[in-house]
Amino acid sequence: MKIFLSLLITFALYAQQHAEARQVRVLSEKVEFNGKVNTTQRKSLILQNESEEITSYYLRYLRGNIGSSQNILVCLGETCFDPREDLSQIKIDLEPGEIFTDLYIEFELGITPTKGTFDLHFFNSSNSRDAFVIESVYNVTGDNPSEQVSHKDVDMGSIYPNPSVRSAQLDYKIKNPDANVRVVINSFIGNPIYDFRLDPVQETLVIPVTDLNPGTYFYTLIVDNKNIVTKKLYVKR
Repeated sequence: MKIFLSLLITFALYAQQHAEARQVRVLSEKVEFNGKVNTTQRKSLILQNESEEITSYYLRYLRGNIGSSQNILVCLGETCFDPREDLSQIKIDLEPGEIFTDLYIEFELGITPTKGTFDLHFFNSSNSRDAFVIESVYNVTGDNPSEQVSHKDVDMGSIYPNPSVRSAQLDYKIKNPDANVRVVINSFIGNPIYDFRLDPVQETLVIPVTDLNPGTYFYTLIVDNKNIVTKKLYVKR
């Protein structure tokens, strides 16, 4: 009984400290960028300082997949910074109870149809437990309707993110569960790397690429041993 009470008190204290540590609330929903290649979008974010103190937050790091043809800027009002180069300059000062509306993310969607995510992690320099994260997703489409493959037995999209760093995903929908539907990954010179049979119950194939050398690969949709379409997969580090 004493051990139980001790654990309960410890948990309550931890929860209280954790709640006290986070002083800023992100009022905006997850940021979504949906658009065509060669376009740029700008999204506004809203923060609220729920504490009674002046707080300052710095962008500590950017995590996620940003393609080589994509560009991201974090803007404070009309002043914009590249979070991959100007981390130390991205600082947000919040008055007690302030609702901050001058934070923007400007994102160039790039030249390749793809999907991905990235997160911006902000920390209070005087309290390492006080932090908040802005989550973002993007979906870049092209002008070519042939990106989506529609076969009588299966519908399949394109691999994303592309280029890929750790893993790639491929969305599909099996319309005929009796069909033998496979996706084969080959090297640039045609050597087989992976051979996946698509599960009719699932709708997403996750492809690990951490063991692959950077470069260009090909993935082919095969239905009942017939090649339907071949596309490119780019791997980078």
